[in-house]
Amino acid sequence: MPTDLTIRTYDTAPYLGRHQVLDPRSLAYRRPYDGQPLRATEWEPRIPVLDQQNLVAQGIYTSQDYGLDEDVNALSSCTGNAATALLSILLTKEQATGAGLNTADATAAEHYAIGLYADATEHDQWQDAQWPSQDVGSSGLGVAKVLRDRGLIDQYGHATTAEEFCTLLQAGPVLMGLPWHSAFSEPDSSGFVDADPSWATSPLEGGHEVCVTALETVVTQDGLLLPDQTVIRFRNSWSASWADHGDGRLTLATYLAMRDQVDIIQPRLDGVRP
Repeated sequence: MPTDLTIRTYDTAPYLGRHQVLDPRSLAYRRPYDGQPLRATEWEPRIPVLDQQNLVAQGIYTSQDYGLDEDVNALSSCTGNAATALLSILLTKEQATGAGLNTADATAAEHYAIGLYADATEHDQWQDAQWPSQDVGSSGLGVAKVLRDRGLIDQYGHATTAEEFCTLLQAGPVLMGLPWHSAFSEPDSSGFVDADPSWATSPLEGGHEVCVTALETVVTQDGLLLPDQTVIRFRNSWSASWADHGDGRLTLATYLAMRDQVDIIQPRLDGVRP
């Protein structure tokens, strides 16, 4: 295990399970902003909105399926859920089927997400425990490694600035790990989690992973990005009843305010798959 990892852990809850893990070796793989025009982009997942909660109601019985003593109704599997939404965009329906991901069935896709989560906890070798023995949470870096080891992506890159973040979204969706404040759990009618101007002083509930699917609005002035007016949209994994049919929004200003606790990872499929 690399000894120069930067690791920030959070208290896990059945709906919040992301830890921040940064590796300088992979952070070197960035696509710097070179001044190219930034345009609004949108990437639509090919799967229904997933729900890492209410597992029993979905017909997912962890005691039977994963060898637990009793069923759990929610898991800290946001990294696996976000990665599954992202994969459904990167892969064609045929490629997804070949990888074991049924894009037409929400329960089957949630099972797939749980499998990614389990593997991610194994790749997070800085942790002593793994799921399903313990619901310990995982990292965006861990699940990106899983996708690469399964041969589902060619590589993954990072963004560490607002401009780099927007540059990645020109090419595809990204995984975003972020600190989750209690205000974020009560988005406004348009799905903005940062609608409350005092969100930063609301309690920190844990860490969360989402799939950013759109650079919805881009505003610049004199060639400079205006973070307060630039909006991203993300797919959450708390069912379609959350926020805007399962999607949330925030401004790049909010990303910048949290940046030291955020990691942006873009798994990429640059080669041609048969």
